[in-house]
Amino acid sequence: MQAKQGIGGVLRGIALTLVLLFFLFPIVWVFLMSFQTNAQILRIPPSPFFTPTLENYTALISGRLETTSGVLDIAFMRNLMNSVILSASSVLLALILGVPAAYAFARFKFRLGENIAFTLLSFRFAPPLLVLLPLTLYFQALGLSDTYVGLIWVYQLICLPLILWIVRGYFEDISPDIEHAYRVDGHSWARTFWRIAIPLARPGIAAAALLAFIFAWNNFVFALILASADKQPVTVGALAFVTAAGIQYGQIAAAVVLSVTPTLLLALYAQRYLVQGLSMGAVKG
Repeated sequence: MQAKQGIGGVLRGIALTLVLLFFLFPIVWVFLMSFQTNAQILRIPPSPFFTPTLENYTALISGRLETTSGVLDIAFMRNLMNSVILSASSVLLALILGVPAAYAFARFKFRLGENIAFTLLSFRFAPPLLVLLPLTLYFQALGLSDTYVGLIWVYQLICLPLILWIVRGYFEDISPDIEHAYRVDGHSWARTFWRIAIPLARPGIAAAALLAFIFAWNNFVFALILASADKQPVTVGALAFVTAAGIQYGQIAAAVVLSVTPTLLLALYAQRYLVQGLSMGAVKG
């Protein structure tokens, strides 16, 4: 019996190792590429052994990219800052609008409520190219073209439906009896929402905000069409590494590492709230 358990444990360990290698290999390989030159990356056969260099990161931070065709000015750090501004502002605005709306959809039944909720959700799945032409015309008429305000507004098509539907589910899982007990003491709906509902749904709000931040960070089409070079995020700014001298694979790998880092740190910070969300059964109705 113990021998069978030992063999089973070994097989599980081998299977887990193979799964980890399969999923982590692309990430590890990109990380290694970020410390190599183009010549080292393109050598045949490829090798994990090389002399590391920091010139890719130096080029990104200094904004000067040296190629065989000359020196190019790149604005990667400005693109990175644009991504932070656009993603953080979009998620913050979506939380301000979406969390009260999610509470209303979860607690109150009103005419056409489900239709309105599904209409908002459909914005998330609408092809971006379908709305770009009318948005471009409206933005030109309103003076919002190539502005942070205009882009943050457009990003609500990504963030608001996610937050609305995810947080709504968390509010529905919280027993209304807890809020009723608080209201018996004479507290208003607004105070109950702020003091009871929001703290209990905090793990769900954190998870929804993190997911919305990732989707906003990875957006490419809206920023490519509606923003000029000084407002474009890092996803569009990476196009600068496709030069007349060829594709700068080392700089692209370094840009991937730097652009993933803020999202990874945010995910690690929000991890405790995600874990708390798994234990919300104590307050389910």
